Amino acid sequence: MTVLTPEQRANSLATMATETFDVLVIGGGVTGAGIALDAAARGLSTAVIEGQDWASGTSSRSSRLVHGGLRYLYNLDFKLVAEALTERGRLLSSIAPHLVEAQPFLWPLKMPVIERAYSAVGVGLYDILARIGSGGKKTVPIQKHLSKAGALARFPEIKPDALIGAIEFYDARVDDARLVITLIRTAQKYGAEAASRVRVTEVLKDDRGHASGVKAVDLETGESLTIKAKRIINATGVWTEETQDMAGGTGGLKVLASKGIHIVIPRERLKAQTGLFLRTEKSVLFIIPWQHYWVIGTTDTAWHEQLEHPVPTSADIDYVLAHANEVLGDKLTRDDIIGTYAGLRPLLQPKVLDESKSTKVSREHTVSEVIPGMVAIAGGKLTTYRVMAEDAVDFALGDAAKSRPSVTAHLPLLGAEGFEGVRNQAERLGAKYGFDADRMTHLLSRYGSEVGDLLATIDEDPSLGKPLAAAPQFLRAEVHRAAAVEGALHLEDIFIARVRLNSEARDRGGAAVDEVAEIAAAALGWDAAKVEEEKANYRARIAAELAAEDQSTDAAASAARMEAHDIVG
Repeated sequence: MTVLTPEQRANSLATMATETFDVLVIGGGVTGAGIALDAAARGLSTAVIEGQDWASGTSSRSSRLVHGGLRYLYNLDFKLVAEALTERGRLLSSIAPHLVEAQPFLWPLKMPVIERAYSAVGVGLYDILARIGSGGKKTVPIQKHLSKAGALARFPEIKPDALIGAIEFYDARVDDARLVITLIRTAQKYGAEAASRVRVTEVLKDDRGHASGVKAVDLETGESLTIKAKRIINATGVWTEETQDMAGGTGGLKVLASKGIHIVIPRERLKAQTGLFLRTEKSVLFIIPWQHYWVIGTTDTAWHEQLEHPVPTSADIDYVLAHANEVLGDKLTRDDIIGTYAGLRPLLQPKVLDESKSTKVSREHTVSEVIPGMVAIAGGKLTTYRVMAEDAVDFALGDAAKSRPSVTAHLPLLGAEGFEGVRNQAERLGAKYGFDADRMTHLLSRYGSEVGDLLATIDEDPSLGKPLAAAPQFLRAEVHRAAAVEGALHLEDIFIARVRLNSEARDRGGAAVDEVAEIAAAALGWDAAKVEEEKANYRARIAAELAAEDQSTDAAASAARMEAHDIVG
């Protein structure tokens, strides 16, 4: 079984210190993880390093959508939409059908005839592009036109005077952080060496001025290491300029950090059977149903504070509530909110940019040479990570790419192969372990065909089959797997990117800290002192994040968040 563990990490670092790699990827978000898989699956010796935890930046703080970008049709950006819809189809059908799920949305209409006509054309084109991109296959249902009564039946909480009817269309949703971790593990399956919390301090050059590797520090131990590589790919998102500046030269990319925030409310708060898509004056607002909660967002504002820990302000939260309440009859209040989070989009920056209009910046990605032997990639979005990865590796290889083409277009990620067969066993497996259909749906959507590995740990230790006392939607086995298989090195890694109570529970998982720490300690070999350090660190983070939400400006919110120090580095 392919695992990310402290032992694997140590072995990968030892290999990184002694070998010269064909490709070194800097950045462990969805783009970097996708690049690592693309390169490794081509047979290239590959190393991937990340300065924090896997997916700790933008890739764990998104809207959790796999979508074509319906709003980009308004800008006549057909190529971008078609590309994204093609990738959506691949993810749904072959690459990650266990992680990516088709999701219906309502687009409320406010004017008869004209609005319905042009909206129908737009959504119809969306459906056509999706069908073309999937080779004629229908990976999601096509649009459906609803009367006012039909729309209210699907989403009863909409104010009756907020629409005259609606169009129901489909996109898809994904747990963004889980996708990244699965990509890293799949890259590892194909031979990639992977290590999180390794920070680059210098880009090395040979006597020709070509990039030849990096100097880095292992943040867990403080030890320095040199990693040699024939090619370096910088996939560090909003840190793009910081990383490429280490190489000098005049090449590279400029990006704008644009903040998007989301709020989370309980699933039972809305009885709707579908999501909701709304256009705002600055961006779009999605109300997205998940199994146990709703995610509502997003905003789009320039961010000038520290990049590691963006946070929503009180004003951000009010903005999202206000726009949601424009169409909801039973208005949401702050008391309904059980979680919040903020992420930074790495938007490509043109030469002249009015930051008040960051939504005008293209979401298309660009690959650029920083110096010979080092390239940078930025822009794009989660949905098109695979295309970005293919383009980055092709660019880095140059003419050699013709003899080593990408093979990831239909390469299943771990948990995808055999998923349908395992899903057909859900009722039988549930009966064996005493899990209801809701529990099995939860487990299959997270682990796919690897659910058997998780159940095997319960066979070995039946206590792992019990739900967490403070968060019964998760099993103790899931916490164990986060540490024993999915690369969590610290308590916060579990809460933020694996058992995601940091953004899905009113207390950010505070009530589960003791139990989660106990399970993690057993898996990671922590002593009593280490357990107390981990618990204190995460509780300090909770306090800082909650304090940040009370601030009215980015600067004040950022300062409040930074009162809690990172556990390493």
